Amino acid sequence: MPKVVMYTTNICPYCVRAKALLHKKGVSYEERRIEGNRNFMREMLERSKRRTVPQIFIDDYHVGGYENLAELNAFGKLDELLGLQPEDSPGVTQEEADPT
Repeated sequence: MPKVVMYTTNICPYCVRAKALLHKKGVSYEERRIEGNRNFMREMLERSKRRTVPQIFIDDYHVGGYENLAELNAFGKLDELLGLQPEDSPGVTQEEADPT
């Protein structure tokens, strides 16, 4: 299974949504909290060229933020990037992926 890395902060609602979507799919990820950690912040900026969180990477592929992750899921492309077979991944509805 590919390595998933997510740059987050403690107070980010989109980070919570992204983590919930990956959790629902049974995917583990490495969370790198950038607040108070200049090294993670610098690393995130170098890798993504963006200052917003979450920033999500699947191996070396830059997914982007939560909305990008949810879009990949909605179009059926996320499972392939995660190395999941359709039967491996529990169904995630749009409501579950976007609990607002």
